[in-house]
Amino acid sequence: MTKPSVLALGLDPTFVDLSVVPQFTPELVRSYIDAQIEGLRTLGYDVESCLVDLGETAEAVAAAALGARRYDCVVIGAGLREPPERLLLFERILNLVHRLAPGAAICFNTNPADTAAAVQRWVKP
Repeated sequence: MTKPSVLALGLDPTFVDLSVVPQFTPELVRSYIDAQIEGLRTLGYDVESCLVDLGETAEAVAAAALGARRYDCVVIGAGLREPPERLLLFERILNLVHRLAPGAAICFNTNPADTAAAVQRWVKP
């Protein structure tokens, strides 16, 4: 039986403005992301991670990941949706997902530690 495929698409922690959450570091955010990816794999999902920059190569990197295979679900990280200044980047990424993975469920996490819950709302292992 084939495992459900998931693309975890998010902002590379080195580009995240952590001034609103000073208790976080890029390394800590990355460890949360890595733990969520491993947790999804443990739950029975086939997961790929795609971390992008703030826009210079974000679309090309996301398009390459989306074009590499078919996904059952694409989870878009909170770092791509917030703060409001990132709205245009979020819209470009969301439209790429819509165009290149039309059959995939789209879900959103609220922080780097609840990605598995976001995926499980839409795709069961």
